[in-house]
Amino acid sequence: MTKERDIVITEKVSPMHPDKVADRIAGALVDYCYAMDIHHAPKCAFEVLIGHGRCTITGETSVHVPTWFVKDTVRRISKERIRTKYIEVPQDKHLAANQEKEFRCGDNGVFAGYPMPKVHSSAFAVCRHLYAKHPFDGKIVVKFGKPSEITICWSNTKKQEIKDIVPDATKINPIGEWTGGTSVDTGVTGRKLASDFYGIMKPLGGGTMHGKDLSKADCSVNIYLFLLAQQKHREFRAICSIGDKYVNINGQLVKFDTIVKTAQKYIESIGGFEKFAEWGLQ
Repeated sequence: MTKERDIVITEKVSPMHPDKVADRIAGALVDYCYAMDIHHAPKCAFEVLIGHGRCTITGETSVHVPTWFVKDTVRRISKERIRTKYIEVPQDKHLAANQEKEFRCGDNGVFAGYPMPKVHSSAFAVCRHLYAKHPFDGKIVVKFGKPSEITICWSNTKKQEIKDIVPDATKINPIGEWTGGTSVDTGVTGRKLASDFYGIMKPLGGGTMHGKDLSKADCSVNIYLFLLAQQKHREFRAICSIGDKYVNINGQLVKFDTIVKTAQKYIESIGGFEKFAEWGLQ
């Protein structure tokens, strides 16, 4: 079992960090697919690359997403006028056949869920409070121990404004004031794993949770293990293979359909996949 003293550093980024902008766009497209699918079980995966006035999105999806909706979503979330290219293809026929009759694991992976360490919940609280006052691109890095350190890099915000909100910060904008966002940086879906997975304790394998429907184990199993770990206050590990009806969690078999339904309730409780992408697991 992982102990608090094992967690020495963590990070959290704001929803306007370019990587989070990419995650949120991908999440919004998944929300659209769920809304348009009469069975509320679409099969989709979106990858987003955005930066310097351009955005390229690839979608493998069972639900057609109109190009106008994609462009409007990019503009709404990025808050910039960006040239957008959207490439949409159907899901591979073999992968689609795997999901025809019931939920089965949509990919292979090994995963882990842990009780959220205090250092990460503290970083999350500070980041969210700062973002409420200054909704810009930013990152917080917290070192747990003696001495503790809080480093804050926050764009479009003066050092004293940050200090007023987080007086315990040890470093603020070390290279001075800066302008962030997709106009000066590039964002990609799935790059902020440490932020999404509450610190250095990322899953053992698999990929990002964002831009995917819940048949993808990277999304649903990670959510399920996180919720289980917070409820039971201990570590859980899982392994699954594509096509599995059951997932092995700490030696016990759990039906994948149960995992998907639990994850779906969680997504619905926080307002959808776009909202999920803002802060990751919380």
